[in-house]
Amino acid sequence: DINEIIPGYRDEPSLQIDFCGLKFPNPFCLSSSPVSNTGDMCARAFDAGWGGVYYKTLNLDDQFKILHPSPRLAAVHSTPAGERFGVGIQNVEQISDRPLKDNLKDIEWLKKRYPSNIVGVSIMGYRDEDWEVLARSAELAGADILELNFSCPQMVRSDAGHHVGQQFDLIERYTRVAKNSCSIPVIAKMTPNITDMLPAALSAQRGGADGISAINTLKSISHIELNYSASDSQIYKPQPSISGNSSISGFSGNAGRPIALRFVAEMARDPRLNIPISGMGGIYTWHDAVEFLALGASNLQATTSVMRHGYGIVEDLIDGLQRHLRNIGASSLEDMIGNSLKYIKEPSELDMSTESVSFINTDKCIGCGACVTSCSDAGAQAIRLVNGAAQVDQQLCVGCNLCENVCPVPDAIQMSTRRRIRRPYL
Repeated sequence: DINEIIPGYRDEPSLQIDFCGLKFPNPFCLSSSPVSNTGDMCARAFDAGWGGVYYKTLNLDDQFKILHPSPRLAAVHSTPAGERFGVGIQNVEQISDRPLKDNLKDIEWLKKRYPSNIVGVSIMGYRDEDWEVLARSAELAGADILELNFSCPQMVRSDAGHHVGQQFDLIERYTRVAKNSCSIPVIAKMTPNITDMLPAALSAQRGGADGISAINTLKSISHIELNYSASDSQIYKPQPSISGNSSISGFSGNAGRPIALRFVAEMARDPRLNIPISGMGGIYTWHDAVEFLALGASNLQATTSVMRHGYGIVEDLIDGLQRHLRNIGASSLEDMIGNSLKYIKEPSELDMSTESVSFINTDKCIGCGACVTSCSDAGAQAIRLVNGAAQVDQQLCVGCNLCENVCPVPDAIQMSTRRRIRRPYL
């Protein structure tokens, strides 16, 4: 074996990570959602290699019976014939509709079968007593960590979900109740349907939260289906259509990732928040995972990518993240967490003394004219076609980067940096 001759030859960088005092074998977890609805589903995820699960939110069914609309999903694809779920998916599903006793039995079975795996359990109450009962019950069933759902955007009750997550006093109060009712770590799941997430996160911290998870889904209307042959004369049908009607509800997937990254970064860079963050929102690839980790998350959750590709997607996530660590010469994830935060500045702090300028690689330019059109109608009118190839007037170019973003050929348009030049209107 080569490893006997060259020690460490087969060693892989460690993906083990500490979150709220718990050792996860890797940072990838199922989020509390349709993909973690039963013990069997979570078991199959563990067998596939997921580092942890956050079991779908428990409900006190004797207090309120959950009924899900049907159908309840509406995907937005990249193009009509393109990648399925490419943009994301809207979901009108609420928290678990299964009896509490069945869920607790599943959690107990899951923890006994996988004693070394991290089992997180999401809970949602409506009163102090509810949060106390659910926290105690989940811990007794074997939960390693609790996630307090302050963020489901489609609860039919006005005293639950994101309605609570928008009231900072309730966040602090219910966090304290849950924390005082158990001996395991407690994290609070934030709603993105709010202008500033930091006050909500700080409220959870004051209530004793050991960590924050973000983001839950974004309130949305996915799309309107045009049905010209509708027998009921309803041409414009909001989706998902439930007997002709729809509802504003949570949207997840690729389109939400930039918003999720913004919220995670804002919390991670604020010195007042000193508890760790579990990041989620559009994690499809290992590169997506790197973005969340580099912006301060130390635990990761996913749903939409699993809905599309199944639990097996974790193999690609693990392999890609290990390759990334090898490429940068890092031995563990701790070496990269938060590394991008120092580069996130306020607009007033950005360097205004330089500017970019584009230039064309004529060997790669195919003369499609996409950059010409975009620059002409939405830029500086600095590009034209000359003898079938794009040409940049660098005195007119302001370095907005639109041309590079619309170009279909990698590296056909590249950017360089120069000192900002004076223009008549400046």
